[in-house]
Amino acid sequence: MVGLVSATAAGRRARDRLAAAWPEATRVYDTGGEGGTAGAGTVREAVTRAFAECDRLVCFLATGATVRLIAPLLGGKADDPGVVCVDEAQRYAVALLGGHAGGANDLAHAVAEVLHGCRPVVTTATDAAGVPGLDTLGLPVEGAVAAVSRAILDGEPVRLVRHSVLPLPALPPNVTEATGSAAQSDGGPGGRGADDGYTLLVSDRAATPGDRTAVLRPPTLAVGVGASRGAPADEVAALVGQALADAGLSPLSVTELATVEAKAGEEGIVEAARRLGVPLRTYPAEELAAVPVPHPSDAPLAAVGTPSVAEAAALLACGEGAELVVPKRKSAPEGRAAMATCAVARRRHRGRLAVVGLGPGARDLLTPRARDELRRASVVVGLDQYVDQIRDLLRPGTRVLESGLGAEEERARTAVAQARAGHAVALIGSGDAGVYAMASPALAEASADIDVVGVPGVTAALAAAALLGAPLGHDHVSISLSDLHTPWEVIERRVRAAAESDLVVTFYNPRSRGRDWQLPKALALLAEHRAPHTPAGVVRNASRPGERTTVTTLGELDPETVDMMTVVTVGNTATRTVAGRMVTPRGYRWQESR
Repeated sequence: MVGLVSATAAGRRARDRLAAAWPEATRVYDTGGEGGTAGAGTVREAVTRAFAECDRLVCFLATGATVRLIAPLLGGKADDPGVVCVDEAQRYAVALLGGHAGGANDLAHAVAEVLHGCRPVVTTATDAAGVPGLDTLGLPVEGAVAAVSRAILDGEPVRLVRHSVLPLPALPPNVTEATGSAAQSDGGPGGRGADDGYTLLVSDRAATPGDRTAVLRPPTLAVGVGASRGAPADEVAALVGQALADAGLSPLSVTELATVEAKAGEEGIVEAARRLGVPLRTYPAEELAAVPVPHPSDAPLAAVGTPSVAEAAALLACGEGAELVVPKRKSAPEGRAAMATCAVARRRHRGRLAVVGLGPGARDLLTPRARDELRRASVVVGLDQYVDQIRDLLRPGTRVLESGLGAEEERARTAVAQARAGHAVALIGSGDAGVYAMASPALAEASADIDVVGVPGVTAALAAAALLGAPLGHDHVSISLSDLHTPWEVIERRVRAAAESDLVVTFYNPRSRGRDWQLPKALALLAEHRAPHTPAGVVRNASRPGERTTVTTLGELDPETVDMMTVVTVGNTATRTVAGRMVTPRGYRWQESR
């Protein structure tokens, strides 16, 4: 919950804009009897209540006043809410407290988006330098976090040791990955000493880090649990803890406890999950019974309908390729029979391929999701001219694999290979990467051994249509006139079908120096079914420098004005020109009388 506190009329207006934008996520703390949701009081009382009751806090107050109000309330970095301060004119949203742990940095950006004209102010060192903070990766982190973070920022050598394949965002060049026997050292008491430099370790092993080692705990482990009715929570929790300790595994890498559906309400299991701080996941008995396990038993088969609960649940929770790292073991209470069993499985982490559409070229048409994926990637693969468009958005240390025109197959294979090696990869393309771009060749290469994410982008057809007016107001089709990969006979058949179907047509790749006859031929095919006065539009460099837009007609369109940087749109028989803009009516009934 985000608490909102204001003291002036201008602050209240801005506060109300946030409350309206986030109605389910905000709570207004009234001051001076304004009449709101959390009771009236002084500004100090409102800040005190919001600080205690909310995860984050936005104060529409001066920074000095906010500092004085929250200073007596500060407890610790792990517990304090994130605080953002917005000035009277709403020019700045300042992340004042809890930038990472409290979420104030992200909140400052979100506030600035709602309060148009407002700018986020973030002073956290890693954010200012474009380096991912170790505490912002969504993973538990422990050890010498501050020391290693400072070493990364200062450019000191830091070795990256990964015991688990985990796609990480780009790290600066001073962070180098250890290979071979060096990768087996964990930076703890049994590993390299402090004199050997700093280490960033990615591991689910339970070794205690040294004073120059920070440990990221990957979400690799799942614990399967079986229990008799009435099994005490202490017994279940002690069994799980001992199993992890004996195997040398960190509880921070456990993502869930898993069991059979029949035990979903078993208090001992529910409480053990709560103590470990993970969710409880349940499976039907028939699903568990289908999982091959090394230690099946008749007892659970008779009790809940599956020969295995602990081992089968752990393996199911970890998915395909899971490894059973702790076979089934029983609890060992004194003076009575065991009432609980557990097993631990490790999931096989996979690389990540994001196929990212960059839009037509203008920076403000690049989507926020695309920006986030570019910042998340450690490897970016793309056409050289597209890489140049977004190079400034990449984190320091991002590895860029770029190539020229005609190397599409190579780029697709390279991106998939990098993802299979465990990296976070962004394969970029202009417009939408799934429209005449890199998504299809890449996904044709990608099997189920990597995670794939598609990020849509604004296509050239949409960018051109927005400049022309509303030519795509009714059914439409896009056709590429390039016969490099598609025989002309197929293209011609598609153009003819579009002409006969009276579809609005957008031509991609309409004309180049080596292909100058295809566009006149395509226009002639359309002209067999459409009048010469049918509106047509020609847009060159949509949203980029040198942008040029022409609204003309099918009969007057000059192919000599068209090149590969151009999109050509031809209307259907209903398209008309209104005030110099192409308009294809949707056919609403209320328009029939006009």
